[in-house]
Amino acid sequence: MEKSGVKIAAQNRKAYHDYFVEDRYEAGIELFGTEVKSIRAGTLNLKDSYCVAKDGEIYAHSLHISPYDHGNIFNRDPDRPKRLLLHKREIRKLHDLQKQDGYALIPLSVYFKNSRVKVELGLCKGKKNYAADADRRRSARRGDRDPGAGVVYRRLGDALGAGRAAVAAERTV
Repeated sequence: MEKSGVKIAAQNRKAYHDYFVEDRYEAGIELFGTEVKSIRAGTLNLKDSYCVAKDGEIYAHSLHISPYDHGNIFNRDPDRPKRLLLHKREIRKLHDLQKQDGYALIPLSVYFKNSRVKVELGLCKGKKNYAADADRRRSARRGDRDPGAGVVYRRLGDALGAGRAAVAAERTV
C-alpha cells in the first residue's frame, strides 16, 4: 500500500534568486536504495546543481546525496550524475530549449510523491546581476533611496554659495 501526498525533501531557494523560472517539469530520478533512505533522512543538497541533456537522456549534476549512515558497501558516490526519467518527447523539447542562449535546466526541488522520489525541474533564464547592482549604485548616487538627500544638498548649497549650489544640484539629478 502506497502513501498518498507530497512530502518535500529539499528546495533550491538559490535558484529563484539567480534565475527567472520560465517553465516547470516533473521528473522521476533513478536512485539506489541507500540513496532513497538518505533522502528520507534529509541529507540532500541542491545548491549549485544543474541538469544536462545529451544522448537522449537528462542527467542531474552536483545533486549531492550524502552516504546513508547505516549503509555499507551499497553506498554510492554522493556526487555521481543521476539520470532523470522523462518521456522521450519531453527530453527532446528540453534539449532544444536548453541549447538556446541563456537557458538552463535547474532542479528546483526534490520531493516524495506516492512514495516515489520526484524532481521538479525548472527551465530557467539567468538574471543579469550586474545590471541590478549598477541600478542600485546609480539610485544611491542620485539619492533615490532617501528622498531627503536631495534636500540636504540644496540646503548645503544655499549655505555655501551659488557656485557650490550648482554642483550640488547636479548631484541630485
